[in-house]
Amino acid sequence: MAGSAQAEVKIGFVDIQRLFDQAPVSIKAKKKLEAEFSKREADLQKLNKQIKTQQEALEKGGATLSESERRNKERDLADLNRDFQRKQREFREDLEIRSNEVNAVVFERANKALKQVAEAEKYDLILQDAAYFNPRIDITDKIIKALADDGKLPN
Repeated sequence: MAGSAQAEVKIGFVDIQRLFDQAPVSIKAKKKLEAEFSKREADLQKLNKQIKTQQEALEKGGATLSESERRNKERDLADLNRDFQRKQREFREDLEIRSNEVNAVVFERANKALKQVAEAEKYDLILQDAAYFNPRIDITDKIIKALADDGKLPN
């Protein structure tokens, strides 16, 4: 039998969740999104408080109002509530769309950094999802550092 030399396979693992939580480019992107949506969120909170105030006022003073006044106030409150629900739904949808856009850019940069590290350090295989991995093959910190060196903020 001829002896066969087995080539050593170099394997790495990247914890994607940790990468998204700790990479500077990801942190900057989250802060940018928070800033972008903070005014709309504050407006929603203000509108929600207004609804609660009107609802409490209607509950407390509803018995002393005439039937038509009470009906008008209930209609105004229902209109305000529908407006709030619509704005809240639009806010969530817009935030989700922007989050997905920004996360796609971060993920693309992470994959680019991962490939650069893999080629530079001659990895044969890098996993991004595993039921178990030995911490000695975890290269997440290297990818985070490579992303930090990139330093650009997603649009």
